[in-house]
Amino acid sequence: MADDPIDTLRLFLMQDVLPVGMAIIERAKKGGSSKVTEPFTASEDPFQLLRQEGEASAKTVREQLDKFSPGLGNPVVPVKVAVETDDSEVDKSLDTTALMQCLDRLQLGIEELENFLDDECSKKTTHMTNQG
Repeated sequence: MADDPIDTLRLFLMQDVLPVGMAIIERAKKGGSSKVTEPFTASEDPFQLLRQEGEASAKTVREQLDKFSPGLGNPVVPVKVAVETDDSEVDKSLDTTALMQCLDRLQLGIEELENFLDDECSKKTTHMTNQG
């Protein structure tokens, strides 16, 4: 569960109260008040039974809420991620070497591009002065 009391309440409403409420509404539509009270007299855990019955409808409602505002129906649950790092000097030196090689190739490419652009500009300038 979330540490924030509001998020905790929202999770409780979406995961527990909404399915029970949806089941009660469905039972009321099908058989009236007698159908609604049936789980409370016939089951040892009526809320669990109602929660299971209403889960499909509650899922649909949560999806509709998510379409309206992402995370509203299916609250985002915070996740803790741990990353293991290996501080091996060998890996660092290999990474540094590979990085330097890549940067050298980029520098050469930039220089070639600059030379090409300078040549093209020179050709256009020479061509324009010869025409004028």
